[in-house]
Amino acid sequence: MKAATFSAYGEDLTLTEVDEPKIGPDWVLVDVKASSVNPVDWKVAAGGLDGALDTFFPVTPGWDVSGVVEAVGPAVTTLAPGDEVFGYVRKDAVHGGTYAEKVAAPIRTVTKKPANASFAEAAAIPLAGLTAFQCLVHVLDVVAGDIVLVHGASGGVGSFAVQIARSLGARVIGTASEANHDYLRELGAEPVVYGDGLVDRVRAIAPDGVTAVLDLNGADLAVSPELLAESSAGRIASIIDTGVKDMGGRYVFVAPDVTDLDELAAMFDDGLLAVEIAATFPLADAQKAWDLSQEGHTRGKIVITV
Repeated sequence: MKAATFSAYGEDLTLTEVDEPKIGPDWVLVDVKASSVNPVDWKVAAGGLDGALDTFFPVTPGWDVSGVVEAVGPAVTTLAPGDEVFGYVRKDAVHGGTYAEKVAAPIRTVTKKPANASFAEAAAIPLAGLTAFQCLVHVLDVVAGDIVLVHGASGGVGSFAVQIARSLGARVIGTASEANHDYLRELGAEPVVYGDGLVDRVRAIAPDGVTAVLDLNGADLAVSPELLAESSAGRIASIIDTGVKDMGGRYVFVAPDVTDLDELAAMFDDGLLAVEIAATFPLADAQKAWDLSQEGHTRGKIVITV
């Protein structure tokens, strides 16, 4: 089968022929229809997770997937061949990812895709959607009446975070460049420019402070404690900087969870979650998708179609 691979840290992706993956008793084989790009993909290719996960070259990167189940292991009861699925296929080692025609996925990582989503839309949801959902629901415990500040609100994770927080009944203030302010308003957030003067800008529209902070870019994490209401000290989550723990907050690294994926699928089908696709690339042009992602100005998600 064909896959986009790299054979050493720092190499570009190339389209190559690789063996079809094997599946274990509680795994499924997915005929991939789409994947999506997350910054962690190209950071892994640069050696960014070498100290955390074993790597076996050549590597097929990618953790997001949507597709059709082709085969199931003998212990699988929740899915069957022909099921349309999506998932966050993060394994215990870096090797056989989702930038491929087929991927073997542990059953803990995939579930039925949203019925109303295209394969491209479904592939854009898992990692970014789970990150936002787990930060807001499981870590920050956001409820109706909260005022949530999202640093980096117009990106892949941020756009999901705004929508999820709004669906929970929270007011959302989101930082972004002025070019993305209308987009944030469409999602239901109150936009502010990031950078110098942020404390004053946020306090101008939330004089008593916000009740929770979700940091998705690291740039303004240092001023976050100043922006919290007195009663919400330490209610900060970051996916970027482990230094958030020194502020009494939580560092979050997203985990595969089919229950959370099912919640996201239901939100999409109920019209509470929309997917912004910035661009799509065929599998053969996966490196071009990475080049665009690395520019750092993409709004929404970049999708790779297979």
